[in-house]
Amino acid sequence: MSRRVLWIAAAFAGAIAAVAIVAPFFLSPSTRAAGPAGLAGETAPVFQLKADTGETVSLANDRGQVVVLNLWATWCPPCRAEMPELQRLAEEERHRGIAVIGVNEGESAQTARAFARSLHIDYPIWMDDRQQYGRAFTALGLPTTVVVGRDGNVVRGYDGALTYEQLRAAISGLTASR
Repeated sequence: MSRRVLWIAAAFAGAIAAVAIVAPFFLSPSTRAAGPAGLAGETAPVFQLKADTGETVSLANDRGQVVVLNLWATWCPPCRAEMPELQRLAEEERHRGIAVIGVNEGESAQTARAFARSLHIDYPIWMDDRQQYGRAFTALGLPTTVVVGRDGNVVRGYDGALTYEQLRAAISGLTASR
């Protein structure tokens, strides 16, 4: 066999191998949505964090409640606009086993606490200085809101600020059973 035929055969075999390796990535597109919405049905990650008050907190302590976990930062204008809506939800749904928790992404406890107080926020503020929840929830930006069911599984996830009506819709059907 000539060298040219060997090179052509080797190139052809390499092309077939490459197609066999790469094709599954293109032929079976992921049905998982991008961002936190794609986590629906999965167990919510549990990290030990510190509250703005210094106490150790964990999502594991809130099993049995529906948790609206909201990732935010003080430099985020949509976060600022959404926080009063979350406060209203926290006040109105507290008696139904709904816990609203704000998770500050990467700032100091003093900064987060002062900001929350300026907006009259009294739901718990957790400090995620390593931004573990942002990565785990594949947050595309801030704010990001994830609704965790009583069983600890993610029910819904959202990127971007939500209105009060959207927050109510996010927990619909989850408040009836306790």
